[in-house]
Amino acid sequence: MTDERLMQEIEAQIPHLRRYARSLEPAPDRADDLMQDCLERGMSRIDRFEAGTDIRSWLFAIMHNLFIDSMRRRRRRGHHVPVEEWLEETHQPPDQIDHLRLQDLDRALADLKPRDRWILHLVVFEGKRYQDVARELDIAVGTVKSGLSRARRRLTRAA
Repeated sequence: MTDERLMQEIEAQIPHLRRYARSLEPAPDRADDLMQDCLERGMSRIDRFEAGTDIRSWLFAIMHNLFIDSMRRRRRRGHHVPVEEWLEETHQPPDQIDHLRLQDLDRALADLKPRDRWILHLVVFEGKRYQDVARELDIAVGTVKSGLSRARRRLTRAA
């Protein structure tokens, strides 16, 4: 049998191989890969085909062996979980930069005058109005505003 005639017989088996691949592999993409691997192996080893034997059974045997090999490989590797499914659960953004920024903020707060630091705390963290802070500290409203301004400027420069 000539190589061209043999290639035509292999080509005629493609629909049968596709059905057999789909029966072995339910996932269409894996079934297509299995069929392609089978055809590739059959074409590369065409010299091993014995004339007078059934080409379909030869190709089906190749496909069956490829399928068994892939099942063994999958069993050794374990269940495949796509990266997209577990990446978000395991991803933790780095916190070194945030930690360093907090250290800088702590140092900058420690460098403030105690009264400016207390004004900043009362206005920013406790949300008190300037008049209430002035009354609480027994200072003028203008002093509260200038102390807050100084504190914010120093913190901005530190950042």
